[in-house]
Amino acid sequence: MNYSLDELRSIINNKSAEESIEILSEIFSGKIVFSSSLGLEDQVITHLIFSQNMSVEVFTIDTGRLFNETYLVLEKTNEYYNKKIKVFFPEYSKVEILVNEKGPFSFYDSVENRKECCFIRKVEPLKRALDGKQMWISGIRAEQSENRKGMQNLEWDDQYKIYKYHPLFEWSIEDVKDFINKNNIPYNSLHDKGFISIGCAPCTRAVQEGEDFRAGRWWWEDNSKKECGLHAKK
Repeated sequence: MNYSLDELRSIINNKSAEESIEILSEIFSGKIVFSSSLGLEDQVITHLIFSQNMSVEVFTIDTGRLFNETYLVLEKTNEYYNKKIKVFFPEYSKVEILVNEKGPFSFYDSVENRKECCFIRKVEPLKRALDGKQMWISGIRAEQSENRKGMQNLEWDDQYKIYKYHPLFEWSIEDVKDFINKNNIPYNSLHDKGFISIGCAPCTRAVQEGEDFRAGRWWWEDNSKKECGLHAKK
């Protein structure tokens, strides 16, 4: 049965994050995935899926430039739940061309170069991960940015032609941290050192008190240009 966006919203209305994921996993059986960056929010969602043995494929994208701490979270999470997070990599030939032609740090030179690197290392692997799927779960929360406040917890993503669900959309960062601590969930130790949004190592720094959530990502750029293409700007 095909559901409209309004029908899906009605079905999960007033349901908890766990209940909603379970319902959607049944509706979109075999066609539902969760993209994890291995950050705090994503570790919560991974816990909900893995601890309840839900039929949702969990995947992450290894750009080849991640922090060692991020790889450690991946390893610990797989061991903790005795399950495997599927890893997608960039096409090696495209990375080779980029690095050979422009060097390993071309993304510092211009926004265009940085977006090119993001596309090769992140967006293209995401497209392959979403190929043939109908429902994409993400860890987006409303309070993360002004742009995200204007989103809804269940949407149609026209960029990738897929339904997109944000189970923690109304959660605060305190809610996330409390859940992590209560359930003893593995998380990235960089979060304890001022790193809030963690991406590639050369493009992420710690955030100072009072700074924006995304201030540590691509800090050399204007805030208005801080998009990598994974989540289309509304």
